[in-house]
Amino acid sequence: MFFALWPDEGTRHRFEAAAAKLRLSAGARTIPAQNYHLTLAFLGEVEDSQLSALREIGRAQRSGACSIEFDTCEYWHEPRVVVAAARETPAALEELSLRLHRESAPCIALPNRQDTDRPSLRAHVTLARKVAQAPVRQEMSRVLWNASSFTLVRSETHSARSAYTVLDTWPLLYDASAS
Repeated sequence: MFFALWPDEGTRHRFEAAAAKLRLSAGARTIPAQNYHLTLAFLGEVEDSQLSALREIGRAQRSGACSIEFDTCEYWHEPRVVVAAARETPAALEELSLRLHRESAPCIALPNRQDTDRPSLRAHVTLARKVAQAPVRQEMSRVLWNASSFTLVRSETHSARSAYTVLDTWPLLYDASAS
């Protein structure tokens, strides 16, 4: 389970177009467009009894809507993925990610790490997995994502594919500059 930004149809199509231009090695697997997302807080396995607490955490967040500019494709060797990445992550997203990690820690089986142990959020969307070698570097058309909501998502793995179910969605409408 995880909290994430979930793209609207237009944004999803722009990521899909970027993925279609990748020249991937044999065995690499592109991510289905319906699975594109930006993870804010990975929760791992969560008991059904914790869902209401996680929904309350999501509902309680007050964070500003923001725009994220994805302007580069990167190959990440260790997880063997190609991602669409943003050179800069909006501060509002970084703060939301930090709060979601901190507030959900008591609800999940993962150890409660100190905020300083949590890596900084690097805004990215995974386009391909099981990539054995870096593809030929290509220019990526800019994808501007106007994020206006975030979601709680359940992940289920079936054979080699993951299926995601959005359990709840909350708006990012609070004007952070007004506080």
